[in-house]
Amino acid sequence: MSTIAPPPNPESNPRVKAVFDDIRATRKSDFINNMWLWLAFDPDLLERTWAEVKAVMATPSALDPLVKEMLYIAVSVTNGCGYCIHSHTAAAKAKGMSEAEHADLLRVISLAAKTNQLATALQVPVDPAFDATAQR
Repeated sequence: MSTIAPPPNPESNPRVKAVFDDIRATRKSDFINNMWLWLAFDPDLLERTWAEVKAVMATPSALDPLVKEMLYIAVSVTNGCGYCIHSHTAAAKAKGMSEAEHADLLRVISLAAKTNQLATALQVPVDPAFDATAQR
């Protein structure tokens, strides 16, 4: 259950409408998903969050767009965000993620969670060869 209700007519606010128009243009779709509808309760937060998402997820960079979506899924699983797991799985599939890649991603997430817990429980010291601060 949501902690707030989305604004009844979000696009009546010109700032919200501008963000929604940019989302539509960037994604080449008329669909505004619930995350953005709910964030419209605070135009400042909506603008800042969309600017970050657009800069990281929709701007070409060293990472392939599918890889970005798969990383987003992994972090969302780790953080327990069902909404983000669903939305970014849909986005990854739209960008070409196969069922085999999805299964492989889930195996990696599962293995990483397990070995992270083991290393944390055992308080395994970092090998000098892996210490990023020593490799400067």
